[in-house]
Amino acid sequence: MTRILLAEDQAMVRGALAALLRLSGQFEVTEAEHGLAARTLLQQQQFDLLLTDIEMPLCSGLDLALYVQQQQLPVQVMILTTFGRSGYVQRALESGVRAFLLKDAPIEQLTQAISQVLQGKKVIDPELLLNALGEKDPLTEKERQALRLAGEGKTTAEIAAALYIAEGTARNYLSEAISKLQAGNRVDAARIARQKGWL
Repeated sequence: MTRILLAEDQAMVRGALAALLRLSGQFEVTEAEHGLAARTLLQQQQFDLLLTDIEMPLCSGLDLALYVQQQQLPVQVMILTTFGRSGYVQRALESGVRAFLLKDAPIEQLTQAISQVLQGKKVIDPELLLNALGEKDPLTEKERQALRLAGEGKTTAEIAAALYIAEGTARNYLSEAISKLQAGNRVDAARIARQKGWL
């Protein structure tokens, strides 16, 4: 039986999805209510597949995928999300994600994608892939981190402290990001980056 770790912060969606997967009789499903809970479970147990949403509190699905990649965990990663932003698809692929599906896909498409991923194939919605190829994320990881904190309303000093860098360096990261995104200010830059899925 395929062991699936399902990370989804919306309880109703998570419960329904887990029930549908269990009904097939092919999957043993463990549920995690957010990314941090999923990360803890990945450290404690072995799974064949991590099926995760992107936007979750404490740790996003993209952060989870990156964690799996960095730790070289023997688990395949699939993203199932409402958001098909080009930046999300790009970052998912760079983090070794094997499949990227939208939540409005029929359950048959999901189970078929799971079986393809377990056979070593990649499953990305063609339209999402085309959109992702069209736009390149211009931000470095440090600029992204600084911008994410700025979008949360943090001051330059708070950003510097959170990233363990000097205030001047934090200011440089922010001004680089603002310039690259042709934004008016840091809040505008964070908004643009979030819309494109780069944050």
